[in-house]
Amino acid sequence: MVKPQTTRSSKTRNKKARKAKTIDEPGQGKRGAEGHIAYILRQAQVAVRNAVERELASLDVTLPQYSVMTMLAAYGDLSAAETARLSMLTPQTMTVIVRNLERDGLISRTPDPDHGRILRLSLTDTGRATLAACRTRTHAIEARMVEGLSKRDEATVRAWLSDLADVFGTE
Repeated sequence: MVKPQTTRSSKTRNKKARKAKTIDEPGQGKRGAEGHIAYILRQAQVAVRNAVERELASLDVTLPQYSVMTMLAAYGDLSAAETARLSMLTPQTMTVIVRNLERDGLISRTPDPDHGRILRLSLTDTGRATLAACRTRTHAIEARMVEGLSKRDEATVRAWLSDLADVFGTE
């Protein structure tokens, strides 16, 4: 004899629906101050990165390209390997970025006077102008990031983040 298949009652379905977990919004509950600090840090990093990428997109510049141009402006002529380390990029990614920046006239490559196989990267005038436009947009985002913090609190956050990078390494 075959038993008839039973159906769930509406009572059982409603009970399961009540047990369904709600997921906190970013900045709330476990995705906020109650959450794991590494998760909160990653969540903030992704949110800021996305905001920066949206702003740079209108200039046809990617975040890695912006990082490379920023390092070249800060440290002068660098090799691709030095720039990759400073920008936290892989050599493979750096190769593509250098090719695209050079194609767009934002950087130039010149032989190192002491090491013939090393090419030095430097910003062109167009690269400096593009970087200035990028900085205008990213500075607005950074201003939003520290909005509401006192100068002392901002200095504390900056020191803490720098210390994390030092303790855990960035390379």
